[in-house]
Amino acid sequence: MASQSANLWVLLGLGLAGIFLVTRKLRKAVREDFGAFIEKLQLLPPPPPPPPKAPHPLTGLTFAVSDVFDIDGHETGFGHPDWVKTHEKASWTSPVVTTLVEGGATCIGKTVVDELAYGISGENKHYGTPDNPAASGRLPGGSSSGAAVAVAANLVDFSLGVDTVGGVRIPAGFCGILGFRPSHGAVSHVGVIPISTSLDTIGWFAKDPNILRRVGHVLLQLPYAVQRSPRQIIIADDCFQHLKIPVDRVAQVVIKSTEMLFGRQILKHENVEGYLESKVPSLKEFHSKKSNGEFKTSSTSLIANVMQFLQRYEFKQNHAEWISLVKPVLDPAISAQIYETLEIPDTVIENYRSIRDEMRSAIHFLLKDDGILVIPTIADPPPKLGGKEILSESYQSRACSLLSIASVSGCCQIAIPLGFHNKCPISVSFIARHGGDRFLLDTVHTMYTSLQEQVDIASKSKVSKNVVSKEQSAEIAKEKGNEAFKDKQWQKAIGFYTEAIKLSGAIATYYSNRALAYLELGSYLQAEADCNQAITLDKKDKKKGTALTTEMMTL
Repeated sequence: MASQSANLWVLLGLGLAGIFLVTRKLRKAVREDFGAFIEKLQLLPPPPPPPPKAPHPLTGLTFAVSDVFDIDGHETGFGHPDWVKTHEKASWTSPVVTTLVEGGATCIGKTVVDELAYGISGENKHYGTPDNPAASGRLPGGSSSGAAVAVAANLVDFSLGVDTVGGVRIPAGFCGILGFRPSHGAVSHVGVIPISTSLDTIGWFAKDPNILRRVGHVLLQLPYAVQRSPRQIIIADDCFQHLKIPVDRVAQVVIKSTEMLFGRQILKHENVEGYLESKVPSLKEFHSKKSNGEFKTSSTSLIANVMQFLQRYEFKQNHAEWISLVKPVLDPAISAQIYETLEIPDTVIENYRSIRDEMRSAIHFLLKDDGILVIPTIADPPPKLGGKEILSESYQSRACSLLSIASVSGCCQIAIPLGFHNKCPISVSFIARHGGDRFLLDTVHTMYTSLQEQVDIASKSKVSKNVVSKEQSAEIAKEKGNEAFKDKQWQKAIGFYTEAIKLSGAIATYYSNRALAYLELGSYLQAEADCNQAITLDKKDKKKGTALTTEMMTL
């Protein structure tokens, strides 16, 4: 009896060990696709035409689609199991997907999105957060996280996502790949779950600029046209001040590539804040007032607020009834926005729409002569998994200020990878006017190799540049700031002083100089903060600081 009991325990132990091994194998199998896919499937293209006819334009390519696109006979999950439970399987396939399949590409699956495709982090507690192949242990970005990861991990040649407030651009930047947001309305939204109707665009990811362009020619149904070179490449200097890495590491790559391909004469610099403030008059209605002083909120921050409001307002118009009926359990960061009461007068909503129209006209005027606006895709590196950094007000403000330019204006934008900094992907974005999609795709296709060559040069020279010393670079930035200050270019001066502080933040002079520039703009709170920091760093500057504070108090 004792022997039988012992044998039973041995068998039980072996069984448990087997279960453990099988579980480990299953877990490994699940993550072999980096957690990108919700469902694997196969939509095969028609047979290629016989020679001498040309093959289909996308022959041999594979792609995946975010889980917001309808595919006949399959559930469209919208990033939440409660949506699946309360909706029937799709009875037809989105025309966008059909167009790609008929163009010769094979669809192999549906990919993870944020809950209700609403966030920007790429996290999804129901289906798991896809692994970022370019930066292990960091967020992939959302909302189209799985689609970006599938491309970054070489699981497909390209993929489809939805970009409302950055749903394609952010994960492209975080995962180190190309991401295209077309002009608003350029690609059909039929058969795609809406998020915010006036902001939604159907975007796509690729690693190869040629594939990105080929997909664009099919989806945008672009006729043959002679390729045009850009007449202007405009560096948005103030936008680059948001960056959390050295500005030159990004801007100089674009500048040097432009000079080599097109010549220095087409390069221009622009203060986007000032430009939009002058060209979007409806923004004046939304300048903020603080209790301890009055000041103007930056124009890009105001436009970011417009973008975030439209996203919430239109999302609720589309889905409030379902949310009220089903009461799905949502991530707190998302539910706080979705359940927020939005009692906004009709006049304010009309003003938001006026801002949108004026923004489109402003960008069109700036870029009308085959121009490209260059901005960072996103200011910060991808945050670490499990962190709360991406939810902070400062992080959201930096991100949305950059993303809102194309979202609100409806212009087209491409996120372009520029290598790595501290093991995290770097990305820059090119923006063209509304309707300039072909021109933008062609320009990136032309410049891509040169950009990557400049990235390699910058990376190889990094060590030697560091030997020169950050202090020396900071002094150069300060001198540039002084020149801008003399020319009464206050915002530009602030940008250079900020760069000096980033390089060497223990020099009181940099703070006191920036305080003077802030004072000229009437930004008293920022000036006072810099003044106090200068006093703290160097008691020798106390006299200067006290005098500056006194001057501020008398104005």
